[in-house]
Amino acid sequence: MRSAQPVKQEWQAFWLAIGFLTRIPMLVNIDYSQRLMNQSSLYFPLVGLLLGVLYLCVYGVLSLAFSPLVSIILVVIVHLFLTGAFHEDGLADSVDALGGGYTVEKRLAIMKDSRIGTYGTVALVMALLLKVALLAEADHLWLALLAAPAVSRLTPLLLMATLSYVTDPDKSKSKPVADGFSASRLAAAIGFVLIVTGTLSFWQPVLITGTLAAVLLVALCWGAYLKRQLGGYTGDALGASVVLSELVLLLFL
Repeated sequence: MRSAQPVKQEWQAFWLAIGFLTRIPMLVNIDYSQRLMNQSSLYFPLVGLLLGVLYLCVYGVLSLAFSPLVSIILVVIVHLFLTGAFHEDGLADSVDALGGGYTVEKRLAIMKDSRIGTYGTVALVMALLLKVALLAEADHLWLALLAAPAVSRLTPLLLMATLSYVTDPDKSKSKPVADGFSASRLAAAIGFVLIVTGTLSFWQPVLITGTLAAVLLVALCWGAYLKRQLGGYTGDALGASVVLSELVLLLFL
């Protein structure tokens, strides 16, 4: 029985990651704990890959009835529905806070505000428009739809491993993921992403370069900016890093 316990925990951690990042119902009973929440971070890129497979299937069906541009816009709408605009909300809140706050305390207060301001609105609209445009111009659209969600969800793991958390843990959804973040599980997540992109690079060799560039550029530049402006990261900032990484990768593709 003991040998089956780790397998059960990993299975639950996987489903917890799905429940954390998406609106997809968890199909197993979860014995929730702080440790299990920490373990679930390993599966963020895998959840992204599964979403990519779903987006690819949705696009394939939609493209039978609609033009490529309309199909892409509808896929983005499906993405926003399935994820609850989780990461896009983080981008809007982060830009509002960093653009409108003059002290760390004020920036954190703005991030906690459920309302969206001018900075956040502009950032959100432009990010979605750029995403649609980049997908429409991708040489291998299927590859972009498949790889981008997996690659982009590695960046927040790097930020959690290298920066301090700066928000009230009692009011945050991401704090449980950050507590006790394991370096070994981070290494496993990195290995998974490299294997996936390395395999897919057969069709587009620039994918592996784009993957490294997207994750490292955003982790270094966005991470340094957060360190300077906030002293660390917040849950919203992690969500923003996913959107930024996805856009950088699509630029390379």
